[in-house]
Amino acid sequence: MDLGITGRTALVLGAGSGLGAAIAHALAAEGVTVVAAGRTLAKVEATSADITAAGGTAHALAWDLAEVDAVDARVREAETLAGGGIDILVGNTGGPPPGGVVGHDLQVWESHFRSMVLSVIAITDRVLPGMRERRWGRIITSTSSGVVAPIPGLGLSNALRSTLVGWSKTLAGEVGGEGITANVVVPGRIATDRVAFLDESKAQREGSTPEQVAAASRASIPAGRYGEPHEYGQTVAFLASQPAAYVNGSVVRVDGGLVPAI
Repeated sequence: MDLGITGRTALVLGAGSGLGAAIAHALAAEGVTVVAAGRTLAKVEATSADITAAGGTAHALAWDLAEVDAVDARVREAETLAGGGIDILVGNTGGPPPGGVVGHDLQVWESHFRSMVLSVIAITDRVLPGMRERRWGRIITSTSSGVVAPIPGLGLSNALRSTLVGWSKTLAGEVGGEGITANVVVPGRIATDRVAFLDESKAQREGSTPEQVAAASRASIPAGRYGEPHEYGQTVAFLASQPAAYVNGSVVRVDGGLVPAI
């Protein structure tokens, strides 16, 4: 299938590793010029170099999403690197530490709200005028299966990422008539360093081992395995495509059937 996005530009947040890197690779493979943004320059440079070696076009941009006041400057840098306005924005942010929702200092909530929620909203507001002018745009937000069925022990993530679902659905209604779509993608258990860290954290809490936790997780997934990052990235690439122009305001799961809720 021709996704019809050759020559488009994309800004992918959190592209230094894991799901963000996989998304950047998938878009670049479709002929998209990718700006891979992330807090650690060496990591996004590695993503960019891998894409370039594979024949794609990518640029690295160091970006600490907690610095919301720097959004305008960072987007201008991204547009300069991409050679034009941003057509595809992938909001992918790091996750907060595991734990419940009770007893956190308010500064902890505020800090993660800035980096996980406010940053995505502010960046979207910054790139939307160009999308509206071109009458084409894709705003894709990567969250967590906790927005569908809250995950025990991931209280901060469940609460903050759910905010983005309500925001994205509202946004979809406001921009859908202008050639722009807004969708949320929900990963299940995808084999990334983040999931390995969560498995290890759960093992420590339960007095188990990461291998035992992973085995129990796989047993709960109808597909019988963890997903591969490239499978997630390719789903995002489809949502960014021209054939997906009528997919708007949706929450798309990539979870092997894990989440039991309808």
